[in-house]
Amino acid sequence: MRRLVSEYLTDWLGQPARKPMILRGARQVGKTWLVRELARSSGRALVEVNLERRPELADHFAGNAARRAIADLGIDLGVQIRPESALLFLDEIQATPQMLGALRWLGEDVPELPVIAAGSLLDFALREPAFSVPVGRITYCHVEPMSFYEFLDACGQAGLHTVLRESVGKGELGSRLHARALELFAEFCLVGGLPEVVADWTEHRDDDRRLRLQRDLLATYRDDFNKYRDRIPADLLRRVMDSTVRQLGKRFIYSQVDADSSHRELKKAAELLFLARVCHPIEHTAANGLPLGAEGNPRLLKSILVDVGLASVQLGLSRLRFRDLNEVVWSNRGGLAEQFVGQHLRCLARPYEERRLFFWQRAGGRPGEIDYVLQEGGRIVPIEVKAGASGAMKSLHAFMQEKELKLAARFDTNPPSIQDMKLRTTTGEEVGYRLTSLPLYMVESLPLALLRHGTPAG
Repeated sequence: MRRLVSEYLTDWLGQPARKPMILRGARQVGKTWLVRELARSSGRALVEVNLERRPELADHFAGNAARRAIADLGIDLGVQIRPESALLFLDEIQATPQMLGALRWLGEDVPELPVIAAGSLLDFALREPAFSVPVGRITYCHVEPMSFYEFLDACGQAGLHTVLRESVGKGELGSRLHARALELFAEFCLVGGLPEVVADWTEHRDDDRRLRLQRDLLATYRDDFNKYRDRIPADLLRRVMDSTVRQLGKRFIYSQVDADSSHRELKKAAELLFLARVCHPIEHTAANGLPLGAEGNPRLLKSILVDVGLASVQLGLSRLRFRDLNEVVWSNRGGLAEQFVGQHLRCLARPYEERRLFFWQRAGGRPGEIDYVLQEGGRIVPIEVKAGASGAMKSLHAFMQEKELKLAARFDTNPPSIQDMKLRTTTGEEVGYRLTSLPLYMVESLPLALLRHGTPAG
């Protein structure tokens, strides 16, 4: 399978002054596969150490003699490690977080040996003050689930992928290809982007196999909750995760998770799921200027799951029948559409950055909400998500007038289009702005669409 982040890893490997790298991402998003593929494609001998299975191997790095530690590790593993032709992979490094400090002197004392560390619960260790992270001496790479365009490549639809990217510049897309892309989009919403599921689906296209894999992966996430039990009860974490899916597309209300648990306990459980990247927060922003996180209401929160396929399973959506599209994929009041868009907005960030997600909601007075608010370059871009081909945009019109913005985006089931809007809001104010509309399956083309069509006429 082709992953776009592989290009970033290849570039890192070719840098003469590279730093040790830490891969960050939820369990099962493909971190281990990426490292193995990097070793294979570069011709380097992979030395893979799973520190959760063999924590005793960290003892070799108790001192600061880097070359001796590498030699001793090789003897313990029964291999000869040649730094100039090997790749050292320290997986599940959170099991021995003292190894985080060793990354610095590995990079400084054995620069010819590329070192990659990863761990599904790594962010817990990174937050612990007891463990020293060599700031400025390491680099990060954020790994997300496979995107829809990567899914197209894996399904043998690279030609359609190319056409979708090119249609942003041409401003047109044939009706049949649009319909085909919607079919595959519906498929992706149920299969999701976890590499193991995608690989099995592309080979077998068997719903029962897919569902078994997805339920096994959900069980794996839930089994991980037992590792947090010294912080919060595992059962409470499971309930927060399940409630995240039920509340997709809506403000996350803690009392709807468990009426008997305290707000403080539920909030802590949600924060732990965010750290593990099982869920992602959508923060409130006042959207009065940049950065978007500068002002907002911390009491207002939305949340999405790591993967749309897992969300579909938890919602009870199981079979792939395109004729049931309106009933299946667009159900849940558009929550699944917002899950898909939010998941892909995170993919728009560069691998060394992590995209924070924001939404806007009017504080008091008349109602109003914008599904996502994006910082694109030096601009604030509101994004409306419609689970279908039409829908009112009263909140968007009011938002554009109130914030004096000139560019907005919308995702729905229509073909791509550009509109220069000139109208009055429901309260009578005049507003004019450019609306870039894209099909839901083209979230990954949004930056290019805004770049090429982002200047309103007149």
